[in-house]
Amino acid sequence: MLDRLKPKATVIDRLPVWFLRVSAPIIAAPIAVLLNHSISAGVVPRQWKNAIITPVPKIPVPTAASDYRPISVTPVLSRLVERRIVTRYIYPALNIPLPGLIFSNQYAFRPTGSTTAALVAINHTVCTMLFSNQFVRLFVLDFSKAFDSIRHNQLFAKLSALSIPDEIYNWIRPTHFFTERGHCTKFGNDLSLIAEIFASVVQGSGLGPASCVVTAGDLQPGHDGNVIIRYADDTYLIVPAVNSDTSIGELRRIRNWADENHLKLNATKSREIIFKPRGMRKKMVQLPPPCLRIEQVTQITAVGVVVNDHMTATDHVTSLLTSCTKLLYALRVLRALGLSQQSLMDVFRATSRGS
Repeated sequence: MLDRLKPKATVIDRLPVWFLRVSAPIIAAPIAVLLNHSISAGVVPRQWKNAIITPVPKIPVPTAASDYRPISVTPVLSRLVERRIVTRYIYPALNIPLPGLIFSNQYAFRPTGSTTAALVAINHTVCTMLFSNQFVRLFVLDFSKAFDSIRHNQLFAKLSALSIPDEIYNWIRPTHFFTERGHCTKFGNDLSLIAEIFASVVQGSGLGPASCVVTAGDLQPGHDGNVIIRYADDTYLIVPAVNSDTSIGELRRIRNWADENHLKLNATKSREIIFKPRGMRKKMVQLPPPCLRIEQVTQITAVGVVVNDHMTATDHVTSLLTSCTKLLYALRVLRALGLSQQSLMDVFRATSRGS
């Protein structure tokens, strides 16, 4: 585990990743003893409970706090324990059917999940429904600050239902891992005071993503024939034409679930797209009106892919070509200004390949 550590910024405990990797042959054994004792005793060291948040600009010229994306970095040793717990105990437990909890429709933060698998599941579900329906409604639902506002008591009520050893649950339980946590913000060379955290699944931690999956395990459709597909906090509600009149009830049920779990369903950022069989005109079928002030659109972005209401790749290809054209134009301008070949390659790797 120490050999596979990736370079990270030094956190508040000032224990650098490079030191752990270089000295792994010497310190691996005592660190293993420390981590095993922490789990068996159900005690999380206080030094592991603080994180540093580094604001990263979302736009070229940020002017407000909302223009920054908070990147949280937690202690390395704590992440080692958390990842071990997640991969060895929590992931296998998600594959065991449990009353009221279903994880098979979650395509993020799982060994078999990916954006490709989520996109295939959405496409397959919609196309299958279109064989026997005049249209299919897809609601792309947005939850505001989903990772930051999850209540711990709801999380642990669901976590206790999983088939995990008692010592693992005791290590995670609210009185240990999730209590007395804090974070501070680093901007330039300035470091703020530590503020205590009373909610959230601790972004930047190894347990955070798995905790999000467990929290949403009971988010299921209320009517037969409707489908919910999730990728992290992105939620897709798919309703066939035959169940169109259940859409409002499904959305209200999801909103009530969000309220119970201290989340907020953001209707202004949610969207609805109605898929129709290829070649069908709008006048051939009466499409339903919008639900709960959710805007109806002709194209959406699902897990990074632009999808239109006819399930074709035209809009996505156009978006990709537009992005590539802009990047190539920027490279030509830099070359005309005299940038060296090596520097151009560096810019290419950082932009074209990264995107």
